[in-house]
Amino acid sequence: MREHTILRVITKILIAPIIIFALYVQFHGDYSPGGGFQAGVIFAAAIILYALIFGLAEARRAVPPGLLRVTGALGVLTYAGTGVACLLNGGNFLDYDYLAHNAIHGQHYGLLLVEFGVGMTVVSVITSIFYVFAGRGRRGDGA
Repeated sequence: MREHTILRVITKILIAPIIIFALYVQFHGDYSPGGGFQAGVIFAAAIILYALIFGLAEARRAVPPGLLRVTGALGVLTYAGTGVACLLNGGNFLDYDYLAHNAIHGQHYGLLLVEFGVGMTVVSVITSIFYVFAGRGRRGDGA
């Protein structure tokens, strides 16, 4: 892809707006269901675009597989930890009313944390799956 200068320049221009849009969807997820999943897919699409244009090895250097494993696990722990915090405060699993002194604030904090956990997990899993399939059949790629 080194000879495709236009694609490389356009990709460099597009990556930042794609990530900003993913963050917008993530933080707008408080007001609509599915924000974390959608944001994770959009963010992963930015990483996949980078890998398609600049190469898989370069993408793995920018976003290492080890980091993806950690963020995937942290996402699941954030989701589950929010539910456990609700349980410890006297409510049911993911009953956000018990996360704050006021039920409205608890709902807001709970949705924010759960959507953030879902977003981290989705971007990690989708990017990891792409790395595995894109690196299939290559030797010495450092996977």
